[in-house]
Amino acid sequence: MKQAKGGRLETGMKKASKNRQTGLPHRVTCLGALGLAFLMFVGAIYGTGVHIDAKSTKEDVITLRVCNWEEYMDLGDWDEEETIDLESGDIYGERALYQEFEDWYYEHYGKRVKVEYSCFGTNEELYNMLTLGDEFDLVCPSEYMIMKLLAEDWLVPYSEDFYDESNPANYYIRNVSPYIRNVFETNEIGGIYWNQYAAGYMWGITGLLYNPEEVSEEQVSTWAALSDPELFRQVTIKDNVRDAFFAAVGAVKSKELTSQAFVSDPDYPEHLADEMNDVSAENIARVLDYLQDVKDNVYSFETDSGKADMVTGKVLANLQWSGDAVYAMDQAEEDELYLNFSVPKECTNLWFDGWVMLKNGIAGDADKQQAAEAFVNFLSIPENAVRNMYYIGYTSVIAGGEDGDEVWEYLDWTYGAEEEEEEIATYDVSYFFAGGQPEAEETYLLTVPEEQTRRQLYAQYPQEEVMERSAIMRYFDAEANAAINQMWISVRCYNILDMPTWGWILVVLAVFAITVFLIYSRRERSYEIKEKKQSI
Repeated sequence: MKQAKGGRLETGMKKASKNRQTGLPHRVTCLGALGLAFLMFVGAIYGTGVHIDAKSTKEDVITLRVCNWEEYMDLGDWDEEETIDLESGDIYGERALYQEFEDWYYEHYGKRVKVEYSCFGTNEELYNMLTLGDEFDLVCPSEYMIMKLLAEDWLVPYSEDFYDESNPANYYIRNVSPYIRNVFETNEIGGIYWNQYAAGYMWGITGLLYNPEEVSEEQVSTWAALSDPELFRQVTIKDNVRDAFFAAVGAVKSKELTSQAFVSDPDYPEHLADEMNDVSAENIARVLDYLQDVKDNVYSFETDSGKADMVTGKVLANLQWSGDAVYAMDQAEEDELYLNFSVPKECTNLWFDGWVMLKNGIAGDADKQQAAEAFVNFLSIPENAVRNMYYIGYTSVIAGGEDGDEVWEYLDWTYGAEEEEEEIATYDVSYFFAGGQPEAEETYLLTVPEEQTRRQLYAQYPQEEVMERSAIMRYFDAEANAAINQMWISVRCYNILDMPTWGWILVVLAVFAITVFLIYSRRERSYEIKEKKQSI
């Protein structure tokens, strides 16, 4: 699904860029100082005659190897003006969250843990790292890769204690959104439900980012906008098979998916998911034909450049993930360009990134598994969820509750209307925070500027009617994957079967001309050689 992650807010991008350029700055710049301190410590130990068993000291520290998307966790080092001042207290990121976890874990469990934090750029890159022998304890892939790893028996299930809501240290299960929790508890692969092996981290949807000054809302109300001739060379699509396939299915099945009979069916959610994951030969052929038309119409297939192309005005519409759409809208607004986000009427792709534990890393070590589960719980503390959302720009699965209302307060702090605002609207997000409980609905009604009903807020927290037409892309078996990948090769490369008759005629004429030329050249060469021999 998502090939580029994180760094969505400007501050986040600056910090992440600095981190990449210096490469683990804290460890490198402090190496000399740490070495000197160590020598002084050893000298002091020998001077006092105290003996330390180096082996037992090393074994007392749990090493937790965590691999996450690039720029997908708060790395700290905030400027003072970035402080988030909520009613419940100020939130400020001084150090990286994974570093703060080390201290938190010792305070709560009395054991030392050292986090070795590394990153990957795509789901496929992570999978290649694992198959080539890299070992991690905790990784954060997207939903389809989670399903793949689960199907291939890579994963360790979470312990029963992790889901004990009476345990005050279990922040994940106590604070995860009721909506997200239901998704994880009701979706399964091979009879195994997701929540047994995965804990959510960030989530979102896909839609169309567009310039409302140049493109009408009606034009981008359908996935068919990707092939709309009025947007010729002014729209972009994602350069990956899953996002492109999903959008194409929505376009080719538009009439069926939006018909009253289909939408009003009591089993609509299940049927929608089936249709959006249709990998029959017939449907793949339809998708191939449609994407060939899309290829002729779009400005480009892109992975991460779509945001910049929208901000600079190179294109007017862009298939985009919700988090990247928020970032692009923020950036464009600085230049007084106001972009909107649309969710096509056919369907939207509901995606997740989640934490899973790997067998080859945990390897039956109870202490390591406890540390891994504690890491997920630490990130699920509402205050830490806010820090991550602010830093990377995506939406956390954490809603809060008994452990704090920081997430709700942050949402109001970010999008709530000012008193002097005239054009305002009521925005209902109770499905996410309260799970549709009638007694809590009024608690989670935001008063926001009217424009936010189609801009950043709409992208980050889509309204319930949008989520009702969402579907998750499933994990496809080897046969279906091979068929879809072959389709994608035909789209991204030239499909010779689509060549018109006149094209074949030109090819034949060109081959004939080249053949005649080569024969003529050979004869001329032979004649020259013969004349040269006769002259000698």
